[in-house]
Amino acid sequence: MSGTSTVHDRPELQKAIQELAESGWAGVQLRVNDERGEWVGSAGVAKLGESAEPPTDGRFRIGSNTKTFTATLVLQLVADGLIELDGPVADHLPDYDLDPRITVRMLLQHTSGLFSHTGEYYDDGTTAPGIPWQGQEWVDNLFRTYQPEELVRLALSKPARFEPGSDWSYSNTNYVLARLLVEKVSGRPFAEEMRRRILSPLGLSGTVVPDASPDIPEPHAHGYYTYEADGEWRTVDVTRANASWISAAGDMISTTQDLHTFFSALMSGKLLPAPLLAEMRTPHPKLGYGLGLFVQETENGDTIFTHNGGFWGWAALMYSSPDGRTTLTASLTTGDARLDMAQAAQLFGAAQQRLVAEVFRGGAAAAAGSQS
Repeated sequence: MSGTSTVHDRPELQKAIQELAESGWAGVQLRVNDERGEWVGSAGVAKLGESAEPPTDGRFRIGSNTKTFTATLVLQLVADGLIELDGPVADHLPDYDLDPRITVRMLLQHTSGLFSHTGEYYDDGTTAPGIPWQGQEWVDNLFRTYQPEELVRLALSKPARFEPGSDWSYSNTNYVLARLLVEKVSGRPFAEEMRRRILSPLGLSGTVVPDASPDIPEPHAHGYYTYEADGEWRTVDVTRANASWISAAGDMISTTQDLHTFFSALMSGKLLPAPLLAEMRTPHPKLGYGLGLFVQETENGDTIFTHNGGFWGWAALMYSSPDGRTTLTASLTTGDARLDMAQAAQLFGAAQQRLVAEVFRGGAAAAAGSQS
């Protein structure tokens, strides 16, 4: 499909996603909203071995873009006076013996110091494993259900990375605790509260909080995981997979249209009071993370807001100007390219830079939040 447009043709965008599809991605779908209108296009294939391109209204796993939804939900509870942004999390979740210095803000900004249940990578090159999320062990557990309490207790059994509030480190555990906090304070399941406060009011009919369900509603492209085991390379279709291992840190499913609607509404002040939106958009000096989003500067000096997401099979992009009028939302699916983690991250970073440069007319550094 060449890009379909409600207002204008953008051959440079179609060229960009075509080149991405040829660089190692199985498929790409892109939606751009700006002063010239809306442009939608796709390239590559929806499924290996077939010729059909990814559906431009297709659903996909959004990975860590979920964190922006989760943070917004928590901040709405702050706005309603149900929790305090700088209040101790332990006051609401006493069963976990959390450090009483850890606040709600520290969860949302990754300054709690808590070990990430998906494993840690330290500055000296050493690693500490968490739950299985790669290789044959992950494939063997593709349909396993993890309870959020199980993920948190695993993380709490490991040493903290630093004293609460003294540094910054991206930890998926923070957002699993945010989910438990939402459930405790609201008295409702997380998925229900997300629908009630954000998805239904915005009409996000293509967005799903799957819990333990492995399914993606149609239409959708397919995601693949290629890995090495027993000396040979294997490619597995991971479209159907239980994402409970990442929980509210990265389990949601959405569309480029819904991501645009959500992020534009958030940035334009429709979801949070101005003071809380300002808090959300105030970056920590280390890597520029606010409360559930990254703050970046383009090469021409403009500020943009983003959170990207990715895990095996899938990647998602979500960018906006400060007023919400210019947005870029995209899904990328991996095929059978033989990539290690570093190569996959490099491929994702290059894709981000290319598309951001085309849309915001000034490239931005790749977001560190592309992991889940």
